[in-house]
Amino acid sequence: MKIRSLCAVVAGALTAAVLAGCSGGGGTSAAGGTVVGVDYPRSDTDFWNAYIKYVPQFAGQDGFELKTTNSQNDVANLTANVQTMISQGVKGVVMAPQDTAAIIPTLQQLAGKKIPVVSVDTRPDQGNVYMVVRADNRAYGEKACRFLGTKLGGQGKVVMLQGDLASINGRDRTEAFNDCMKQNFPGITVFGEATNWDAGTAAQKLQTRLTANPDIKGVYMQSSFALSGTLQLLKQRNLLVPAADPKHVFIVSNDGIPEELEKIRAGEMDATVSQPADLFAKYALQYLKDAIAGKTPVPGKTDHGSTIVQIRDGLMEDQLAAPLVTADGAAFGPVSSVKVDDQSLWGNSKS
Repeated sequence: MKIRSLCAVVAGALTAAVLAGCSGGGGTSAAGGTVVGVDYPRSDTDFWNAYIKYVPQFAGQDGFELKTTNSQNDVANLTANVQTMISQGVKGVVMAPQDTAAIIPTLQQLAGKKIPVVSVDTRPDQGNVYMVVRADNRAYGEKACRFLGTKLGGQGKVVMLQGDLASINGRDRTEAFNDCMKQNFPGITVFGEATNWDAGTAAQKLQTRLTANPDIKGVYMQSSFALSGTLQLLKQRNLLVPAADPKHVFIVSNDGIPEELEKIRAGEMDATVSQPADLFAKYALQYLKDAIAGKTPVPGKTDHGSTIVQIRDGLMEDQLAAPLVTADGAAFGPVSSVKVDDQSLWGNSKS
C-alpha cells in the first residue's frame, strides 16, 4: 500500500510540514483504487495538519488512490494543482479553497469535465459543487458571543481577531458574532481586527488594541492560528491569570486542537469551538465516493448527527456538529457546552 502524490511547488523549498501534506500525511490509500485528488489548503496550523493526517486514513477505507497537493493558502497554487490532477486522470476532487470567489473559474472547468468536487470547510461564493462539508460557521460566532457575553455580564470590551473576510468562514463568524452582540449584549464594545488568518498580524493588532484599551476583558480568535501570540502577549502584560482574578481576560477560540484543550485544562484559556477535523476528512471522501457513484444528495437529517441544508439551487451543505468546549460543560444562554475531557472530541484522540 502506498500513496502516490504530487506537489505544484519546488520540493526543496518546502518545510517538513508541507512535505508531510504532499505525501498524504503518512497514511495509506488503496493502490489500484479509484484515483482522486485532494488539495490541502495549508499545513502551517495544527488544525489543518490534523486534517492532513486523517485524509489518507479514510481514503484507504473508501478504496481511493490519492493524488495530494498543498496550495499553501494561495488560490493560484490551487488552480495549478487542479490542472495537474486533471492531467493525472482523477475521478473527483476534494478541496478547501480559502478564497471562495477566486476559485469559481476552476470549479467551472471541473464541472465542464464532469469531475465532481467536494468542498471542505469553505463554500464557493458562486457555482456548484457536489457537497460542501463544513460546520455552521455562523454558529461559531454565535457560540463565542454567548460565551463572552455571559462571562462579562453584558458589559465591557472585547477584541475579535477575524480571519480573512475574502473567505465565507471569516465573514460568517464575524457577522454572527457582531449580530449576536448587538442583539443580546449591547453593553459590550467589539473591536474587530482583520488578520487574514495570519498569526503575526493578529498579535500586532491585539497589542495595539490592548495598549489603547487596557480594560479589554475578552478575546475571540476565529481560529487557533492566533493562539500562541495571544497567550504570549497576555502573559507579557500579566493578564494571563486565573478566571477568578479581576485581571483575567476571557479567551474563546475556534478549532478544538489538542493544544487548546490543554490550555483550557490549565486555565490559560476559557473555551473553544471544536471543528471536526476528522469528520471533515471522513465525510468529504464519503461524499466524493457517492458523487462518483452517481448518487444524488438530498437535504435533511443525516445518519451521523448533522443536517444537510440546501444553500442555493444545486448546492448542498452538510453542517457537521461543532460543540462549544469549556472546563465545566456549562450552558451560556441557549448555548450548551461539552467538558474539555469529553472523549468524543477529536482533539482528545490518541490516534
